[in-house]
Amino acid sequence: MLLHRTILPELMNLLREYPVVTILGPRQAGKTTLVRRFLKDYDYANLEDPESREIAANDPKAFLASLGDKAIIDEIQRVPELLSYLQVEVDEKKRNGQYVLTGSHQLSLRQAITQSLAGRTALLHLLPLSIAELKAGNIHPQNFENYAFTGFLPRIHEQSQRPAVAYKNYYQTYVERDVSQLIRLKDASLFEKTLRLLAGRTGQVINYSSLANDVGVDAKTIREWISILEASFILFKVPPYFENFGKRVIKSPKYYFTEIGLLCHLLGLKKPEQISRDPLVGAIFENLVVMECVKTLYHQGESSGLYYFRDSKGHEVDLLWPIGGQLKAIEIKAASTFRMSRLEGLQRFRTIADNVETSYLVYNGERKTLSDQTIALNFQEIETIFADV
Repeated sequence: MLLHRTILPELMNLLREYPVVTILGPRQAGKTTLVRRFLKDYDYANLEDPESREIAANDPKAFLASLGDKAIIDEIQRVPELLSYLQVEVDEKKRNGQYVLTGSHQLSLRQAITQSLAGRTALLHLLPLSIAELKAGNIHPQNFENYAFTGFLPRIHEQSQRPAVAYKNYYQTYVERDVSQLIRLKDASLFEKTLRLLAGRTGQVINYSSLANDVGVDAKTIREWISILEASFILFKVPPYFENFGKRVIKSPKYYFTEIGLLCHLLGLKKPEQISRDPLVGAIFENLVVMECVKTLYHQGESSGLYYFRDSKGHEVDLLWPIGGQLKAIEIKAASTFRMSRLEGLQRFRTIADNVETSYLVYNGERKTLSDQTIALNFQEIETIFADV
């Protein structure tokens, strides 16, 4: 069973508009499956393969000549110098839809793309499956806990893998391997400790010094590790929104785990029913909702553009989405019962921001439409917030 991906229409549109389309995203998000399934007339090369990588690195002209007029090049970050030769190819042929590139590390790759393929490539981000994609595939986990524990990696759903085993292997095979290629770890246990501490602080405003003290390294090291985790799509950063609010506003970012199944693994959760009893159940729910919002935007070809708000008095809104000079404000609560008190943060924010178009409470209960442009909706309906993109 292969699940439909909502990013496909945007991918096909961009292939008609650009010579190159670059798809970035975490490992195992489904990038290769997507392009090989729907672009059957494209030649394919995977730069994870040592022989292909050696030819691409040492004789890039021969490598490109071995491919047809249209080609998919997987894991392009393994040979970023190939991008300069791609620039020459696309400039000579002047034809859209020539190449599809995929990559799972964006730090060096983004810089290389900016230098070599500026104006020649469109960027897409493919994250693991969304709730909407699972529902379209007639997959309906019973509750939030099952969504979180099972996670959203396509292979788990398409091959009925056991989540606890799958995320243990995912961590060992991809997270540890990718990171070890990017930084020289003298002590891998310190890095794992950092990840587990970050899991325990998901959705909190980052305090680099506090985290560094708890790990036993300096704050500069923590910042470097987090930037690599973000570039490798392990962590996702939500910056603060402080436009027009001055010094009263907190200006450090929050971090969430791109794949909530990995978050549950790092928290040591062994089965879904443990989530509702965990003291971090609210943070786990918030992580799921935030990443569903990001997926909805990314898979429509949009940049994330999501922020959070908190001022020095502790007033907070979990997510803000600026659109057309207006703001959509989103409060996230793990509760399944509706109470007006859950809207206090949204109502307070309306008193200090005069451009809030609609406010949303995303929770575990039933949809309710309230006065003053406020809607309470179930976490499985998140895509409706962004329907007017």
